This record gives sequence, C-alpha cells and structure tokens, in this order.
Amino acid sequence: MTTIRQPAEHEPIARVLPMLSVPHLDREFDYLVSAQQSDDAQPGVRAKVRFHGRLVDAFILERRSDTDHVGKLGWLDKVVSAEPVLTADVRRLVDAVAARYAGTRPDVLRLAVPPRHATVEKQTPPEPEPLDVAAVDPGGWARYGRGEQFLTALGEGRAARAVWQALPGERWADRLAEAAAVTVNAGHGVLAIMPDQRDVDALHAAAVSQVCESRVVALSAGLGPAQRYRRWLAVLRGHARLVIGTRSAVFAPVADLGLVVVWDDGDDNLAEPRAPYPHAREVAMLRAHQLRCAAVIGGYARTAEGQALVRTRWAHDLVATRPVVRAAAPRVIGLEDSGYAQERDPAARTARLPSMALQAARTALQAERPVLIQVPRRGYIPALACGRCRTITRCRHCTGPLSLPERDSAAAECRWCGRAEPALRCARCGSDAVRAVVVGARRTAEELGRAFPGTTVITSGGDAVVAAVGDGPALVVATPGAEPAADGGYGAALLLDGWALLGRQDLRAAEDALRRWMAAAALVRPRSDGGVVAVVAESAIPTVQALIRWDPVGHADTELDGRGEVGLPPAVHMAAVDGTAAAVTALLDTAQLPEFAEPLGPVELPPGARRPPGVAADAPVSRMLVRVPRDGGLSLTAALRRATAVLSARHDQEPSRVQIDPLHIG
Repeated sequence: MTTIRQPAEHEPIARVLPMLSVPHLDREFDYLVSAQQSDDAQPGVRAKVRFHGRLVDAFILERRSDTDHVGKLGWLDKVVSAEPVLTADVRRLVDAVAARYAGTRPDVLRLAVPPRHATVEKQTPPEPEPLDVAAVDPGGWARYGRGEQFLTALGEGRAARAVWQALPGERWADRLAEAAAVTVNAGHGVLAIMPDQRDVDALHAAAVSQVCESRVVALSAGLGPAQRYRRWLAVLRGHARLVIGTRSAVFAPVADLGLVVVWDDGDDNLAEPRAPYPHAREVAMLRAHQLRCAAVIGGYARTAEGQALVRTRWAHDLVATRPVVRAAAPRVIGLEDSGYAQERDPAARTARLPSMALQAARTALQAERPVLIQVPRRGYIPALACGRCRTITRCRHCTGPLSLPERDSAAAECRWCGRAEPALRCARCGSDAVRAVVVGARRTAEELGRAFPGTTVITSGGDAVVAAVGDGPALVVATPGAEPAADGGYGAALLLDGWALLGRQDLRAAEDALRRWMAAAALVRPRSDGGVVAVVAESAIPTVQALIRWDPVGHADTELDGRGEVGLPPAVHMAAVDGTAAAVTALLDTAQLPEFAEPLGPVELPPGARRPPGVAADAPVSRMLVRVPRDGGLSLTAALRRATAVLSARHDQEPSRVQIDPLHIG
C-alpha cells in the first residue's frame, strides 16, 4: 500500500543546494517537505533529492512558506541526518570563498564539510571537562613591540589583527598557545591553521599545557574518517574551544570564534590543490573580516601578502626591536663576507662546500654541537646533464628530467612519468657521459661522511623526517621543512645550493628562499653563543643581505614594491585560465570582462605542468592571464563564474581551469 505524503504544516518548502559538479547548476532548488520529515529537515542538514532522475546529495539552506518556482515541486527524498552540519557562519564563508575564487559552492562545501560517518554521528559523545585555562605569563610576548597590548586586546574580545615576526630561536608554538589561552579564557573560540602535521603536533603539545586537553582538537588529513569526523563533530557541538589543523580546517565550525591564527603563510601546503584552489590564509582572513574577530599571521619570514595587510592597515606589525633581534639571531655569513680572501679560497665561488662553510661546521663540531645542512633537493642526484655538452638529460617518453635515485642505480628514472632509462645517450651530441646538475640530500650526506670521518650523519626528508636530535656533535642533512629541532640549538647551519632556490623561474623564488633559510637559521644558537649560519650564495644578493641583517620585513616591503611595479599579486588580482587553446579562447570570449581587465598571453605550459581535469594527456595546454586592479577582483571573478556556467550548460565545450591569484604564475 502506497503511503500518501502530506506537506508539512509549517514552512512546507525546503530550499536546497544539490552537490552537483557542473557550474551551471550551482543554484538553489525548492522541494516539498513531508510532515514526517519536517522536524529533521532543518537548515544546515544533509539531504537526498531527485534531480533529473538521479538521487543526489544536497544541503538544506532554508525552510520557506512559498516558492518562486513555476510548476509542480518534487518531494524531498530523504533527510540523511538531523545534525545541522552547515552552520550559518560557514555557509556565509562558503559563499564568500566561491565568489573570491570564481568557484562553485558545492566544490567549496566538499572542502568545508567532511563526509558523514554514520556510526560516529550516532554515538553519544562524552561530556567535556569543565573549561580550565592556565594563567598566561605575558613575558614571552613582551619581547615584541605592543606584544602585551595584543594579548590584552585578545582578552577583551577586540578584533586585534597582527602580522607577527617570530624571533630566531623563538618557541613559536608556546607564544601561539598563550594567545589562544587568553582568547579561550575570554569565552571565545580559536582556530589555528598550520602548514603540516609537524606544526600541528607542535602547537597541540604546547596548547594542552595551557588549555585542558578535552577542549583542544587537532584536525588533519592523516586521521582516519571516523576519528576526523568525531573530532569535527566535537567542534560543531561546541565541545572544543581550540581547533588546530591543516588547510581544510580553516572551515571548521568553531563556535563564537574570537581568534584566527595562520602560521608560516608562505608554505605551499596552505594552497588547496582542488577547485576552486583557495589559499588558507585568504580564507582565514575572510573569516576574520566576516566575524570581526582577531587574527594573527606568524612566521620567521614574511610574505608580500602579509606585508600588504600591514601596509593597508588591516593588520599591524608585531615585531621586536633591532637590539632584541640582534641578540637572538645567529651570525650569518655569505661568500664575500666570511673573512676568507678569495686568493686563500679560490673555489669559494664554485665549490659546493667552500672553506667558510667547512670551517663553520668544524668549529661547531669541535664545540660538541650539531650542524644543520639544508639541501634544497631530496634524493641522490635529482637532475642530470650531458657530461660533454651540458644539455639536460630528458625522458624519451614525456621529456621529463631524469634522475639517479641511488648511488648504485642501474638506470636513471624520469621524475615525471617514473619510467626507467637504462641507456643514457645525449640527444644533442650523442655522448653517454653524464654529470650531476643538482645534488640531493642523500648524496650530500655521503660527501659529508667522507669529509668528516667518524662523525654521525643524520638525514631528514621525504618519508623519513626526524623530529629532533640531541646536543652532541652530528651532521644533520635535511631538506627544507624537514629540519629537526636540536636540544639547545645547532652550533652552525650550512645553507647549500643557494642558486637552486634563487635561480628558479618563479614569482616567489626570492621570497621562498628567504623563508626556507630563515626557518633553518632560526634553529641555530644566537651569535653570543657561537651560532653561525653559512649561506652558499653571493652576499651582495638582496635576499642574502636580508638574511644577514635578519630583516624579513624589509625584504617583504621590497618584494611588494617590486610586484606593484610589474603588476603582479598581491599588488593586483590575477586570474590564470588553463586549458586547450580553444577552451581558453571560448571562456574569455564568453566572459564579459570588466573594461579595466588586461589579458596577458597566451603561453603554452610545459609538459610536466598540472593539467585541467578532463584534458587529454597528449593535448597541449595554454595559459592566459587576466589582470585587474585590487579593487576589481570581485568583478573579474563574477565575470569568469558566469562564463564558466554558460559554457558548462552547452555540454560540448572543452574543460578549462580558472585559478585566482595562483601561487606560481611562471
């Protein structure tokens, strides 16, 4: 017997957003709610609806008494769960992110709301412990100008925004935990976004010493589906007051948010690789703006985007005075200010380990202290060239660069497609001799083991990251971001292959090099305790000078000025449209771009570049850039969203990808 459904007595219309992947269907649809579903079918819950004969996931956005739909309405098929997982604040943020990045709301919602785990959702959560926050000693923040005033503002619930320059040797996790504790003690929630799991673990360990552990939640991709959803529900239900996580946690539904924290915002891990490709820093600042809450962006270095926030007075500087910086920083030497005359060290400009670097390492080892060696590339020999004509060796199948994964490797391997190349022969001159273009961390460890016989050599990088090392003599070879902490600090740090970082054809090469160098140098003992950092690069280079002076703010200010002169983000907004030449042309022809928009290009992307979804592997991919002034960003994204929807509705157009303010333009 078929049950006859009756509409709900009050507000029988549910306005829902189906989770559809096509841009032209990014809009709300009205469905009838039955009387049996009415109690559960509340705004924010998950539902199932029939759409063109298919059962699709959806979110209920609101309940209504009327509809503007002409015709017969379908019935809401099912309320998946009565848990309102899409809060009003997160929904507003999703709308803003979709508008900011020319994306669709379903794509943003997939990032914002994790998949449901029914078993976890049905479990009765334990009652959280009473909120217990330790008294905060402001002494750590007192070393920074207006640091104590910043903590006071957090305690009073004011919307204090700062870009914080952490001192070398600073226990940054302790400082952020103190700021979080002050905010939680004032009755507000805290959201802290970290680049990777190591930073999440470090801040979590510091936070539980300030706030009771049951009120602190760590969210990251490494958690299993059940555990991640359990923790996310604790945030949604208001049990957790301090949330620490990687980039996707920026959407976590923290109740009564009072402080948003982003650490090391220059790290590429904070840029989402899935559409619509938002950056966690920008999402966090959007959230702070919408909720009028406090925000802090911290790091040893500073990005041009962070400096732009200070320059526009959206945030203020939180930096130490120069005498305090000089007292905390190690001595930094480059190739020309190391005290070695060129005639005494004729290989200083060409050797991978010049005398000044070797001397710094020997001095630290003699003092029974560990030495950190930062190498930009992991592996053994990640790049090869012809030994006769110096032409880069490339894969015959995809033209990707070839590398040697191990010392005794029988064949080279392609870094793009992974194919082995047992017989190397130069396509230009026919020679079978090869030479190393770039030396990786494992080869470096091998060389240092020969240079310092009897000394322990530790490698950290890739899948084998070492968390910490002792204070005894050791050579620690690490790739950027994998440097272990040393008890008491390193005696010296050698920053090798500076040309590999500074010579990249990338908008952010100098900024990224300084960030990586400063992260390593910050682990070294101060100058007064004999700490030395030797950077193998010319001292006259502005980025090297910024490291020597320990002046990340000045470097960021110069970077921002330079970006403004050539019209690059963050001085302007820029959209990158990738796809086949026909797809790019169709999108830009359809988009009614604002009159102040400036198209640049197109250019063909190299074979190893990420391809838009749906583009054939052998099809050439073009990129067109569209540049607008800072105040024209939303006009540009709105035009691109409309054009994407129009082409999506035609069904016969080739796919393209739109990225707003991409990290890597070149």
